[in-house]
Amino acid sequence: MRFVILGGLLLSLTASLAPSAALGDPQTARITASFDGDWRFCKADAAGAEKPDFDDAAWRRLDVPHDWSIEGPFDRDHPTGRGGAYLPAGVGWYRKHFTLPAAYAGRRVFVDFDGVMAHSDIWINGHHLGNRPFGYVSFRYELTGHLNFGPTTPNLIAVRADNSAQPASRWYSGAGIYRHVRLVVADPVHIAHWGVYVSTPSVDSARAVVRVQTTVVNQSDEPRHINLHTVLEAPDGRVVATAETPQDIAAGTTQQFQQDIAVAQPQLWDLEQPNLYRAVSKILADASVIDDEITPFGIRHFTFEADTGFWLNGKNLKIKGVCLHHDAGGLGAAVPARAWQRRLEGLRQIGCNAVRTAHNPAAPEFLDLCDRMGFLVMDEVLDAWTVGKNHADYGYQRIFGQWWRADTRDTVLRDRNHPCIILYSAGNEIRDNLDSEHGFETFTAMRDLFHELDPTRPVTMGLFRPNQGRVYDNGFAELMDVIGQNYREAELVAAHRARPERKVIGTENGHDRRVWLVLRDQPFMAGQFLWTGIDYLGEADWPRIAWANAPIDRTGRIRPLGYQRQSWWSATPMVHIARRESASGGASGRIGGGEIVSHWTPRDPDTYDEALIEVYSNCEQVELVLNETSLGAKPRPADDAPRNWELTYVPGTLRALGRNQDRLVATHEIRTAGEPVAVRLTADRATLRNDWDDISCVTATIVDENGVCCPWADDLVSFTLSGPGAIAAVDNGDPASHESFQQPRRRAYHGQCLVVIRAGAVEGQIVLNATAPDRKPDSLTIDIAATETRD
Repeated sequence: MRFVILGGLLLSLTASLAPSAALGDPQTARITASFDGDWRFCKADAAGAEKPDFDDAAWRRLDVPHDWSIEGPFDRDHPTGRGGAYLPAGVGWYRKHFTLPAAYAGRRVFVDFDGVMAHSDIWINGHHLGNRPFGYVSFRYELTGHLNFGPTTPNLIAVRADNSAQPASRWYSGAGIYRHVRLVVADPVHIAHWGVYVSTPSVDSARAVVRVQTTVVNQSDEPRHINLHTVLEAPDGRVVATAETPQDIAAGTTQQFQQDIAVAQPQLWDLEQPNLYRAVSKILADASVIDDEITPFGIRHFTFEADTGFWLNGKNLKIKGVCLHHDAGGLGAAVPARAWQRRLEGLRQIGCNAVRTAHNPAAPEFLDLCDRMGFLVMDEVLDAWTVGKNHADYGYQRIFGQWWRADTRDTVLRDRNHPCIILYSAGNEIRDNLDSEHGFETFTAMRDLFHELDPTRPVTMGLFRPNQGRVYDNGFAELMDVIGQNYREAELVAAHRARPERKVIGTENGHDRRVWLVLRDQPFMAGQFLWTGIDYLGEADWPRIAWANAPIDRTGRIRPLGYQRQSWWSATPMVHIARRESASGGASGRIGGGEIVSHWTPRDPDTYDEALIEVYSNCEQVELVLNETSLGAKPRPADDAPRNWELTYVPGTLRALGRNQDRLVATHEIRTAGEPVAVRLTADRATLRNDWDDISCVTATIVDENGVCCPWADDLVSFTLSGPGAIAAVDNGDPASHESFQQPRRRAYHGQCLVVIRAGAVEGQIVLNATAPDRKPDSLTIDIAATETRD
């Protein structure tokens, strides 16, 4: 297992794998090596490219993960349409040349792909290994028997990814080998792929029982006598328990082991202290370790109760969740772990504690982060069964019958050791008839497969208009371990009141206050998942190319909507001022109309007179102060409505002061911006590692002479780098911008844009310069430090 330190967070990059070793070290029991580097790529269909003697000298050289669709350009006529953000689709080929030491000849060799979008075909030295149409699923192929060994006999692995049949997705999916790849070399007697399953059938503060179920495969021609040795390590690395099980295993067979191991005074995994243990599994034969694997896990206990909702380790809490798609704006679908860490930090700030992986399996490192940061996860597998949806004519419905079982199986086996996962979802807004034998049989088969592979977690799905499908009357709802419904919260409340033994959760919900109050005020409601937590590419009509109604935009900026959510979800004292840019119109439960902004700079100050202010806060009292003149204080409304003021606009400074028990606990101020004069750079991290999964996100802000952001500035900001680094992407969050994410320039949107920097060497300094016409430029330095790892 290899861990990398990103921003102080210990992150597993190869979950449930053996300790990393150099590819050339044949003495290591199990070798797991990154296979990401030095691929050759062609964005076209290339006849014969699977053959070793195919000439790829002119192909582009790159490392994966790689999403070629995000490179653009945007075009209204691209067949991906609104779902694919009008970005290109087609066929892409990847080829990798490599050699293997002669000492590997007697071992088993595998290649692991975390995700290839989509309809992938893979060959090794001209031999076809297989096809996986679903681009979100992780999979393994065995290469043994088709390899050359020694320094003078190279091998060739070829990958063809085809997403040319469009439209195939209702949101941006990406294209190519967009997740990590690894090469695994093991003894013929080894732990099976995803063959360690750790659960905690008994947990309390004094003692926990950790059940380790291990599948061992003997691919040799001889019977072997082995000893399975399992060590449990505490979060600080101390050995807390061990177990040994001897066993004879016949040639060509698979053996199942179960070890129940007691742990005294366990450190529980929860949202505040997400403690992680490690199960170190070793297979010994003749006193030598012939295979090993490390599996992180958490000790925790959770239940869903019909009358009180969700409980974790004996504590009743509300699931305050968001739905997330898998792209990261300008980075596309190939998302570094640090990008997800930064996004999860933003969600944590507004009080979020859970994520629904909408509507497909997430990258393994995303689940690693949720484990380590203390987020709950609804692990969703599919968006469709046999009936398709609008704007996804070539979606999963075309392969459901052939592939749902394999895709579900592989997802559960891969993910079931993650303590963050509390629910599996068998589908989202399924359009198959759930008032039919087909609907009942399909869900039952999927639910039973989930339970067979992982009996510790309940199964749900995001129901679509259940009253129309008679789901609450025909018995279908009773098939679900936890009833999940998208929107129409009153229907779900009524369904529970009709049958109080039902366990219920909102699987997709809007941002309105009335929706929040359903969760807040109904003890039986386990939680909700907002649509969506962060803006994403796709699901927008031209000229827009992105969904842009989330609490957080693509660049990580928190919108007023997010601060309002923070006032409801977070226990940390906070206050935030928002303003209606227009005084016209109106909205339910709010004053005024127009765009809600978080600045004190009207677009047209000469005509802007009446300012309609909304203050979001969880404090007992909030006082508003304009240019040192108090406008009075207001208590927190019982219905969590914002505190509203109407005042005559005067430039200057507007401050909100939040108090609890007459003590100042939170403040926020906004100032009127003057004329734009400069570009200002701020980096979220000043130190980088030379690791694909590590990035620094640098915000370029157009400011006035006092450093105040000019929110209406749209200057074109150009970036240059010196030193061993590269620009991974640029973005600004504008849902209608057709600028390239790959060019070293971007227009400011609401006064800001983002540039993402990646290191290109093990040490050194990167200097980033930013310029804009008629603006004072800025620069900053990012240091490259040695990658911190832990085995």
